Amino acid sequence: MLRSIALLALAALGIIQFFRPEKNHGNTGNDSPNHIAKSVSLSPSTETILKTSCYDCHSNSTVYPWYADVQPVAWWLDDHIQEGKKELNFDEFASYSLRKQYHKLEEVSELVKEGEMPLASYTRIHRNAILSDLQKNEIATWADQSRKEMEQKYPMDSLIRKK
Repeated sequence: MLRSIALLALAALGIIQFFRPEKNHGNTGNDSPNHIAKSVSLSPSTETILKTSCYDCHSNSTVYPWYADVQPVAWWLDDHIQEGKKELNFDEFASYSLRKQYHKLEEVSELVKEGEMPLASYTRIHRNAILSDLQKNEIATWADQSRKEMEQKYPMDSLIRKK
């Protein structure tokens, strides 16, 4: 009985290997017509940090680890990436409304300062994505400065909703 269950589980594991989600490989960076650099200033240093620590889940192009080809891990990763892109996609940032851009920059600053991004579940495996205090400060300063530039360029009622 136990052997039959083990064989059935092994067969099911083998079968699900043929059902894979589509990989997240699209236009990214300057190739993307709506990349964040089209809306706000982005230094090469800041963009490098974003690429290393954020883009796998928050852009149209993910660098996949070897285990991304193993089911059911691939489904879990795909769900995580889709959720991340739904929250913030740096390759689609310029297509967001001014209010959403302004708010997302605020969230970037807060979440990085508080150590909530990148996620601990991501940095456990991707050690190079761990942000140093200096990198956290650079990202937060960039996001805060970008918001200030937006405040100077646009009326406040286009950036925040009146309560």
